[in-house]
Order: sequence, then C-alpha cells, then structure tokens
Amino acid sequence: MTDVMDASRCVLVLVDYQARLLPAIDQGERVVDAAVLLADAARLIGIRVVGTEQNPARLGPNAPRVRERCDATIPKMHFDACEDGLAGALFEGRPDAARPEVVVAGCEAHVCLLQTALGLLARGFVVRVVESACGSRRAGDKRAAMERLRQAGATIVTPEMAIFEWLATCEHPAFKPALELVKNHDRP
Repeated sequence: MTDVMDASRCVLVLVDYQARLLPAIDQGERVVDAAVLLADAARLIGIRVVGTEQNPARLGPNAPRVRERCDATIPKMHFDACEDGLAGALFEGRPDAARPEVVVAGCEAHVCLLQTALGLLARGFVVRVVESACGSRRAGDKRAAMERLRQAGATIVTPEMAIFEWLATCEHPAFKPALELVKNHDRP
C-alpha cells in the first residue's frame, strides 16, 4: 500500500463537532472552518462524509455547518465511535468490500477523536488525522493527542494535503472548484 491517499478508497469522518461544546474548544471556529473545507472538498470529489455525535440527547447535534455536509451521522455513547457502529458504517455505499482509508478530524482531540482513531487503527484501517480540523479545550491536550496518534500509526495531515491528494491531478474535474474552496478558506 502506498502512503498517498486515493479518493476512491477514502471516507471522511467528522467526530463530535457539537454546537453546544464548540465555544469551549480552543480556536473552535477555525477548527469548524477546516472541517467544513474538508467536507465541501470531499463532496465535490465524491468522497462519503460520515459524522458522529456524542450523547446527542444531552449534548445536542453537531454544528449545522458540519451536520448538513454529512451523508450520515452516527449517534454514540462510547468515546470510540467504532463501539457504536462507525467501523461498519464506513463500508456502506462502497461498490466493493475493500476496507476504506479513513481521513478523520474532530473534537475533543484527546478524547473522542483520539479514541475513535485508535479504534479504527485497531480494526486495521489506514487512518489520517487532519490536525487543523481537530480541537480540544486546551491546546496542550490537542498536541498530546496528535503525538499519541502519530506514535500509534496514524498519519497527521493538513486539509490541503488531503484535498490535493484526493484530486491527484490538475486535470481532475473537481480541481477548479476545489481550488476555489481552498482559496476562499484562506481569505479572512
């Protein structure tokens, strides 16, 4: 297996961007903006987007900007979304039974995102974590989560790394609209 992402094998997972919790997340609005950029690009390219929500009856739904971009949203009670059906849901809508590669981002990076990514790794998935689209209440917790995930075998990437690897070429039909998404994301 190559380390380069292949859009035909990828699924994007957005973990617990719940509106009620986001005000407490360090740079929460920037984290959501990065998640939205990823989701918009994924949808342009034809990559399935799956969201999760931790105890939604108590904590509420994901922020509308995230929720509306998800093809499916899985409610969960475990911090590791795999324990509530995420791993099986990643195979839905796939024309073959091949194990998808997972590009994942979310909150809180040191709890639900971390445990979900570790759960995916334990089940044999290739996992890439989009650091700038992850958040925790404290920056130090996020840094520790990224280091632990790196040590566990996840690859840490940026949104642009994911988007341009998904595209693979400037001749991709979604290249121009994806490039516009990236440019607009960079504007204040």
